[in-house]
Amino acid sequence: MNEALLRSLTPSVLGILVRRGADFAAAEDALQEALVEAVRVWPADMPREPKGWLVTVAWRRFLDAARSDTARRRREDLVEEEPAPGPAPGVDDTLQLYFLCAHPALTPSSAVALTLRAVGGLTTRQIARAYLVPEATMAQRISRAKRSVSGVRFDQPGDVATVLRVLYLVFNEGYSGDVDLAAEAIRLTRQLAAAIDHPEVAGLLALMLLHHARRSARTGPDGSLVPLAEQDRGRWDTVMIAEGVAILQAALARDRLGEFQAQAAIAALHADAPTAGETDWVQIVEWYDELLRLTDSPVVRLNRAVAVGEADGPRAGLAALAAVDDALPRHTAVAAYLHERDGDPETAARLYVEAARKASNLAERDHLTRRAARLTQLRGRG
Repeated sequence: MNEALLRSLTPSVLGILVRRGADFAAAEDALQEALVEAVRVWPADMPREPKGWLVTVAWRRFLDAARSDTARRRREDLVEEEPAPGPAPGVDDTLQLYFLCAHPALTPSSAVALTLRAVGGLTTRQIARAYLVPEATMAQRISRAKRSVSGVRFDQPGDVATVLRVLYLVFNEGYSGDVDLAAEAIRLTRQLAAAIDHPEVAGLLALMLLHHARRSARTGPDGSLVPLAEQDRGRWDTVMIAEGVAILQAALARDRLGEFQAQAAIAALHADAPTAGETDWVQIVEWYDELLRLTDSPVVRLNRAVAVGEADGPRAGLAALAAVDDALPRHTAVAAYLHERDGDPETAARLYVEAARKASNLAERDHLTRRAARLTQLRGRG
C-alpha cells in the first residue's frame, strides 16, 4: 500500500468534496472511510485512477451519511408529530400525489417539472438536465407552475401520460446514480399497472425492469462506468429480465404501440443477446425508427446513430449523427466512439477529451478521459 500516495491525494480529494457541497467535517469523515477502504482494497486491486476512485468512494460515503442523517431527523420529527392513538389508514398516497401535481391547469411540461420537484425530490438542476434546458429556464418554469396552481383546488387529477412521463424521469435520475430513486419509481409504476389496464403503463414498467436488471453490472469495483458492451452479463438479473420481457410481450400483443413499449423492445433486444457481438442491431435500428415516428426526439436520433453505426458500420453511423444537433449532450461522446470504430484514433481521442469536459458527472468524465488516454497510448506505441 502506497501510504505516501494516499497522503498526497487527501487534500485535493477533500477540496473536491467540499466544492461539491459537503460541509468540511462531513467531508473529512467520508474521506476517512474512503481511505480505510483503500487500505483494504488497493493491495489486491489497485485502481488505474486512484484520485477518481477516492473521490467516488468518499462521495458515496458522504451521500449515505447524509441520507441516514436525514432519515434519522425525519423519524424524530414524526415522533414529535405523531397523532393521538386510534385507527389510521395504512395507504401509501405517493402515486395519488403524482396525479394531483399533474393538474389540468398546467401544461404537461410544467406539470412534469413541478411534480419532479415537489414529489420526486429532484433538484432544479437534475430536472433541467433531463429536459435538456438551462437550469435558470427550468427554475422559471417551476416558479410559473407554482403560481398557476396557487389557490387552485387539487381535486382534479391529471392524466396518465403526464404521470408516466414523471415516473420515467424519476427512474432515469435514480438509474444515473445521482439520486437513488429507481426502485421507488418501479414500485409506483407497479402500483399504477395494477390500478390501470393501459399498454403504455405496462411498457414503462417493462422498460424500468429491463434497465434495472443490468444495474449491478454498470459500474466496476472502483465506481467506474462499464459500457454495455463490456458488462459482465452473468451479473444481470435474469429473473427481472424475464418479468420485463413477459410484461412487454403482453403489452405489444394489444397492438397499441407507444414510446415506452418501443424503448422496452430495444432494451429487451439488448437483454436477449448472450454476448455484445450477438446483439440484433438491425432490429434495434428498426425499433428506433418506430420510436422516432412516435416522438421525433433528438435523444432518440442520437441513440439511433449509435445503433446504425453498429448495424451498418461506423461511417453510416457518422452520417446519421450528422443530422443530429451537435449541441445535444453526449453528441461529442458518440462522435468519438464512432470515429474510434472507424479507425481514426487521433480524432476519437480529441473528441473524448472534449466530451469529458462536457460530462455532467464525475464517473462519466473519468470514463471518457480513460478512453482518450488509452487511444493516446496506443498511438504512441504505434
